[in-house]
Amino acid sequence: MEAMQFQETIRRFSDAVHLDQNYDMNCRLLTFGSRQAAAYFINGMTNDDLAEKILQALQGVPPKELADNVGDFIRQSVPNADTKQVANEQDVITALLSGLMIIYVEGYDKWVVIDCRNYPARSVDEPEKDKVLRGSRDGFVENIMANTALIRRRIRSSEFCAERLCAGKSSKTDIAVCYITDRVDKELLADIKQRIQSIQADALTMNHQSLAECLYNGAWFNPFPKVKYSERPDTAAASILKGNIVILVDNSPSVMILPTSLFDIIEEANDYYFPPITGNYLRFSRFVITLVTVFLTPVYLLLTKEPQLIPQSFDFIKVRDAMNIPLIYQFLILELCIDGLRIAAMNTPNILTTPLSIIAAIVFGEFSVESGWFNSQAMVYMAFVAVGNYSQASYEFGYALKFMRIMLLILTELFHIWGFAAGCVIMFLSMACNRTISGKNYLYPLIPFRWKKLKRKIVRSQSSSN
Repeated sequence: MEAMQFQETIRRFSDAVHLDQNYDMNCRLLTFGSRQAAAYFINGMTNDDLAEKILQALQGVPPKELADNVGDFIRQSVPNADTKQVANEQDVITALLSGLMIIYVEGYDKWVVIDCRNYPARSVDEPEKDKVLRGSRDGFVENIMANTALIRRRIRSSEFCAERLCAGKSSKTDIAVCYITDRVDKELLADIKQRIQSIQADALTMNHQSLAECLYNGAWFNPFPKVKYSERPDTAAASILKGNIVILVDNSPSVMILPTSLFDIIEEANDYYFPPITGNYLRFSRFVITLVTVFLTPVYLLLTKEPQLIPQSFDFIKVRDAMNIPLIYQFLILELCIDGLRIAAMNTPNILTTPLSIIAAIVFGEFSVESGWFNSQAMVYMAFVAVGNYSQASYEFGYALKFMRIMLLILTELFHIWGFAAGCVIMFLSMACNRTISGKNYLYPLIPFRWKKLKRKIVRSQSSSN
């Protein structure tokens, strides 16, 4: 009777996972003691050496020592610490598709799930975007277990927790919510976990971005990011120690840091890898460059519309060359061209990047001015803007500032000084009326005003780095 039930269970399970159609899915029929058994695993996601040793050890169990129930069987015979028993067949299928090895033994009412995963992964090299002048050179990878280990290596506290959740009806993507129990906002943590568990999406196809859109359903037209992303384990660990929540998504080499305000986004690791005076200089320089990239071209356009506002000592900035194309169109075309070059650089093979960059610099620099399409002043200012945008590590924040700059240009062209003033007000309101996931103001601790916290956000002191 037990033999027939075993055969029926294996047949039904094999049909459920489409064993015959999946070339990378294996099923081995074995004998443990006097009982039949079947082991399922997926090639490429399983540590073959560890799986082979486990199966050999189980096949060597004498019949008289084989336990009568699955719990005793795991304790007495399975030579692996990360093993559990699962009764629900759907959970067993999810475990198999996650890379775990599952075993069904004749006469038992539950499946044995053994974690001997070995996901394909690249090395933990320094991220291309989040580089530091001094500090750790490791970075997150696409393996969620490796990413959790990189954070835990830096936080050796029993209060640190990495809680596993799952989202996506089809993808069943693993999500790890990391926090320190005695520092995290308990209400925010419960709210985020509830939001993740209630996600009805079929799959998190775009990893963190898909999760962020499910977590926050606010107005899409406000470009300022609600989430800070980082590919650096030291940044994630520092955020957790400050009481923030870090969310890891499997198959993503970056983490989400919540909650996030404007002052959190403009912080960088370089500020803390140097003495306070150097860190403050780097932070101040980045802040000034960011402001200049936003206002440089709109202010220049305003001065060309209102030349009486130009001080006599800055008379040299006046446009002296003939303009074949209005300045506003020059700036808008250059904004689009810069993004086009950036996209082209992303899709250019590495061996061709340097020569094509030189060609692009010559063509869009010297020849575009000589041909009369652009003025030299417009090219110089937009070149600074293009380079200055990279002073911010956040792509999302950089594009938010870009949209604000384009809005300022258009309003300044249409309404001159009043348009410029209205654009500044709209930009401020876009930040002031924005809310983080925790419900606080996006400009906190500036709004509402908290001087001590604001001082720690603006000024890098020795105590704030501890």
